[in-house]
Amino acid sequence: MEQNRRNFLKASGLIAGGAILNPFTGYGYNSAVGETIKVALIGCGGRGTGAAAQALSTSQNVQIVAMADAFKDRLDDSYKNLTAKKYKNAAGQPVDIKTKVDVPEDRKFVGFDAFKKAIALKDVDVVILATPPGFRPSHFEEAVKNNKHIFMEKPVATDAPGIRKVLEVAEEAKKKKLNVVVGLQRHYQANYREAIKRIHDGALGDIVGGQVYWVGSSPWMKERQANQTEMEYQMRNWYYFNWLCGDHISEQHVHNIDVANWVKNGYPVSIQGSGGRQVRTGKAYGEIYDHHTLDLVYADGTVISSQCRQFEGTWNRVDEAFVGTKGRIDSFDDKKTILKDYKGGVIYHHDNSNYRNPYQVEHDELFAAIAKGEYKFADAENGAKSTMTSIMGRMATYSGKQIKWEEALNSDINLFPDKLAWDASPKVLPGPDGLYPVAIPGKTQVI
Repeated sequence: MEQNRRNFLKASGLIAGGAILNPFTGYGYNSAVGETIKVALIGCGGRGTGAAAQALSTSQNVQIVAMADAFKDRLDDSYKNLTAKKYKNAAGQPVDIKTKVDVPEDRKFVGFDAFKKAIALKDVDVVILATPPGFRPSHFEEAVKNNKHIFMEKPVATDAPGIRKVLEVAEEAKKKKLNVVVGLQRHYQANYREAIKRIHDGALGDIVGGQVYWVGSSPWMKERQANQTEMEYQMRNWYYFNWLCGDHISEQHVHNIDVANWVKNGYPVSIQGSGGRQVRTGKAYGEIYDHHTLDLVYADGTVISSQCRQFEGTWNRVDEAFVGTKGRIDSFDDKKTILKDYKGGVIYHHDNSNYRNPYQVEHDELFAAIAKGEYKFADAENGAKSTMTSIMGRMATYSGKQIKWEEALNSDINLFPDKLAWDASPKVLPGPDGLYPVAIPGKTQVI
């Protein structure tokens, strides 16, 4: 794993295992340059639609040939947007993608099993997995079983059993030499790549502390509609239920936690923290907290502090800062990514004049590798372990206890429903007052 992570950190390409030409013999891939790379989109919400547009905005010959979602209206809206809206490439130039969408009605799949039908199509080379995160482990498993290259959004699970499944399937993907990119896009952003490469080369000495933040406002919320079953309501309002979202510490703050792990070149051995529901307390906000504050403790004793909250009208910051024995980096902001020593001298100042959108770059590099028949990307293991770090953080704030890595990873608490059907019940249900049970530190069991 450490060798893979060191390779990930190479600014030139995040190569985890080397470029291997034509490794796909026997699996039926389009590995030659110039052939059409065919994609199935699994999960047709805003992020899935954006990821599909980015796949189509690469310089390769890419087509979306299948779409799948639990809800027909989401699929229809996505199809309409992909064939009507204007998009941009990594350099910000407009691209016309509508001619690259070839999805007739018989390749539009709806329902809980829609993903299997889309992934099983023989001429599909790549799948984009962008459903709510709770579905990611089973969808990832299905994609690897069917020998597809994969782009999957973060986080990659919402509980420890899901993480263990992703880690297991990640090993199978490596054996099959399937490219897997996870949407932790800072790994594809030039200022992060260049600055962290220098940090790992010792420019700041040993990293002895830091802060990572996602403190901002609340995202969308969906009101309950008449005649919705509980399953449909939670699926529509997925951000506020842990089996689907994992709490915003996982769904959103995983980006910053992942940067801490990247800089430290490892994962915390323990986490303690606190959190709660201070502002967002109504029925529509399900069971998740609105703030978390953590201490991430690494094997060498380094403590990285972590904050995430979703309060309106407050100080906002989405960024990271780190302190080393020789110097520090105060921000990864595109315009002021500066490594400096303690005398005020600049060690490295990133030139942002050739900025490229990292959401697009991750697709540019994935599809370029596939077009050349190269195996270059194995992001799933790090994606799973950084997601696990965020889940550990949730365990710490929900329980009020110090949580250790091994006990968290081995937890058998499974958040996923026993049955997926519109008339089936999720495991967390509202009380007579319409409010959902919320974790109580000191009482809630998380292991």
